[in-house]
Amino acid sequence: MKGLAFLGDRRLAFVEVGEPTPGPGEVVVEMKASGMCGSDLHPYRAPHNPDIPLASRFIGGHEPAGIVADVGPGLPRHVAKQGDRVMVHHYHGCGVCEHCRTGWPQLCRPSTRTTYSANAHGAHAPYMKVAAATLVPLDEALSFEAGAAIACGTGTAWGALERLQVRGDETIVVFGQGPVGLSATLLAAAQGARVIAIDIDRDRLALAASFGAHSVVNPREVDPVQALHDLTHGRGVDCVMETSGSSQAAGAGLAALAVWGRMCMVGIGASVNLEMRALLDRQVTVMTSYTMSTVGQHECAEFVVQRQLDIDRLFTHRWRLDQAEEAYRLFDTQSTGKAAFIF
Repeated sequence: MKGLAFLGDRRLAFVEVGEPTPGPGEVVVEMKASGMCGSDLHPYRAPHNPDIPLASRFIGGHEPAGIVADVGPGLPRHVAKQGDRVMVHHYHGCGVCEHCRTGWPQLCRPSTRTTYSANAHGAHAPYMKVAAATLVPLDEALSFEAGAAIACGTGTAWGALERLQVRGDETIVVFGQGPVGLSATLLAAAQGARVIAIDIDRDRLALAASFGAHSVVNPREVDPVQALHDLTHGRGVDCVMETSGSSQAAGAGLAALAVWGRMCMVGIGASVNLEMRALLDRQVTVMTSYTMSTVGQHECAEFVVQRQLDIDRLFTHRWRLDQAEEAYRLFDTQSTGKAAFIF
């Protein structure tokens, strides 16, 4: 079986691996959709290390959705059976620590944690072997593309909204309208909040408006902090979600918070300088959010089904795996919506 690996320096290659066979507690999932995530751009852009042979590289992709194709020995049918429609939570831990038991395997000790696509083969291949504990059911009402989105990008937005505990009478500003930010805009609007979407790309802002954003702001055209204060009559925003990984966006979000405001950092790459007097005077709360729990992933999918949210509208591109070079070149521009490989 061939799967796609990131080599760094914006290079890709197909690695040949054996057909996956599940062991005890494992299943093999036949991929139907494998999402492309903004965090894929980190290994895609990273410096190439020639000392790592191709045969030692892991297959990329950590937004899997598909059908259970094979089940390991002794696995009860209520856990998994052939033909089940599933998403995969792309982390697996020891299974017994407090974090694993509460659905947060990504917080398990690094020495016992599996991250599919980083230290185990991921989803950019026809089949993927995973621990059965990572499976999250995919409702018949959801497409496999929607399942791939919820498996990371949309689920990450859900996890951050859970951390922020946004109320329906509050205003939230979402910095960055890539797949995670657009998902946050869609979900927060469906929860009744007033959403202000910020991005430097006009097409993404237009999509955010169609997803329920009350207002949109382009930092290339206006000062975002001033714009946010104007939109809230000088009060500032109740909640900020930063998804872009931009230090400038993080700084603007902090500056725009109202008294008792809450900010959740999601994007990777930003650095923030904190001026404590300004924060103390407003009693703000700054937090982070690391994807979502297995429980949260399931809850997000249920919410999408119950509210009949069209997650498929996130997708602007669908690709075959043999189009990977073109797909990642375009995705690298960060001017598109969600994308996925379809099998």
